[in-house]
Amino acid sequence: MKQHDKFKEHERLPINDSIMTRESWKIFQIMAEFVEGFERLAQIKPSVSMFGSARTPTNHPWYKLAEEIAYALSQAGFSVVSGGGPGVMEAANRGAFAGKSPSIGLNIQLPQEQTGNAYQDIALHFRHFFSRKVMFVKYASAYVVLPGGFGTLDELAEILTLVQTGKTRRIPIILVHTPFWDGLIDWFRDTLVAQGAIDPEDLTLFKVLDEPSAVVDAIFDFYENRGLEPSDAEQEILLDL
Repeated sequence: MKQHDKFKEHERLPINDSIMTRESWKIFQIMAEFVEGFERLAQIKPSVSMFGSARTPTNHPWYKLAEEIAYALSQAGFSVVSGGGPGVMEAANRGAFAGKSPSIGLNIQLPQEQTGNAYQDIALHFRHFFSRKVMFVKYASAYVVLPGGFGTLDELAEILTLVQTGKTRRIPIILVHTPFWDGLIDWFRDTLVAQGAIDPEDLTLFKVLDEPSAVVDAIFDFYENRGLEPSDAEQEILLDL
């Protein structure tokens, strides 16, 4: 039997109603994640979402850098939101926890189970990455992205795409630690811009900084001539996020 004939035979199999029922009931689980997220996070504004590797040990310079940035943001009046796990996420929560503003963890259940860190004033738990992603964006006044792996790059690409396409409001997007990001930014410019995949202006959607004080200053500079709260037009955009 040819390979394509096997696929045709598979297509004639009867529909499994029990699987369809389970899929339908997942809707309520997803709704519950959104409702809890909206209710518990609506009051944390202004906030900054921070990202970085779960694999960074506590004695690594990136851990200390994330902790210092989060503390500075917390002391400046920003709630700090992280993924709730270990590594840079823990450092972000730890720094915020030591400051005067809330520390929030958006924990995710994974096959290789993620353990939530101990530095969360508010801890939410998600099964679905997509609902968790909305919570990172919806109430954020800025994104601070430290060195990380695929998950960190996923969150960075998400916010860049949302801002680029106008699906969310323009906010500061700050990449921290120049040596880590240089190669990626070179590729953005030398390949994506050169091939017409993005516009040269898209490179202005983010900044690369190294010092905690510079990160805080960049956020305040961005909002110097406008309030931290979204405008009426931006609120409409966020409703359709």
